[in-house]
Amino acid sequence: MTMGKRTQAAALEVRLLREGIIESKHIVQAVVCDERGRILSVAGNAETATFVRSALKPFQAITVTSTGTLERYNLSDKDLAIITSSHKGTIEQVRQVFNILWRADVDPSALQCPIPEGRRSRLEYNCSGKHAGMLAVCQQCNWSLNNYLQRKHPVQQLVLSKVSELLRMPAEEFISARDDCGAPTYLLQLGQMASLYAQLAYRSSLDMERIVRAMTHHPAMVAGEGEFDTELMRLAPGELVSKAGAEGVQCIGRLGEGMGLAIKVMDGAKRAKYAVAIHLLKQLGWITPSVAEALAEKFMNLGKYRRLEVVGELSIL
Repeated sequence: MTMGKRTQAAALEVRLLREGIIESKHIVQAVVCDERGRILSVAGNAETATFVRSALKPFQAITVTSTGTLERYNLSDKDLAIITSSHKGTIEQVRQVFNILWRADVDPSALQCPIPEGRRSRLEYNCSGKHAGMLAVCQQCNWSLNNYLQRKHPVQQLVLSKVSELLRMPAEEFISARDDCGAPTYLLQLGQMASLYAQLAYRSSLDMERIVRAMTHHPAMVAGEGEFDTELMRLAPGELVSKAGAEGVQCIGRLGEGMGLAIKVMDGAKRAKYAVAIHLLKQLGWITPSVAEALAEKFMNLGKYRRLEVVGELSIL
């Protein structure tokens, strides 16, 4: 990643207004990079580090596209989309996860993600697609299934090597921790996250081309009806690839231009990251005013008396 002379600027502020009066505030940082890792614009500090969480899933999915797993088990774009997803556990989504395991001849009992509260099966957990993809890779490569979440397991080492290669950073320098689903996640700078999504959007390899195609052609698998990632990719078809992460992380790639946007809400608020994404996508010209209006109506107008507003802009470096 290439830093300019200045990588810090004024952060963004998201205000919750109740009948026009400020009730709460969220501080948000954001970075835009190109596919070569050059920082183009920033709000806050591009070197702010946070766990990438579920925004890592498209890059974990590279293990599926790069090992012959797709071809061996005849997995579809829809299967690949659910592998990248943080889904809602709908019947259609759960069936898609089951389809991956069935084709790879892996019993669903091999899943090691949690059972969601109030549900009956691990298939219904929002990360089950990612776990099914990892298990399919293990089956393809003759790796053990019972410890696939361990950091030293070959499938996790493969994920790490792919991310290391994209960020041009030695694998041993990455700091990892357990995500809520049990799989490793990584502590990355916002500029690094933006760089990853710029490369994803640039589609510099067939592996990433397949992942982008799956996500943009099947946005309902990536999140679900009414969810931000799904709605954004539907409203801007073939233009943006989008993936949320927990604790206020949101990453978006601009297709055809090889640019990536990474957002972090410092207090982790989900509502604030969507408001900032809409605000910045409009500023960058990545969405039209009509798309911005449609998204704002759903994600910034929170009811009859409450709405969100974003104060601040990206600073160009």
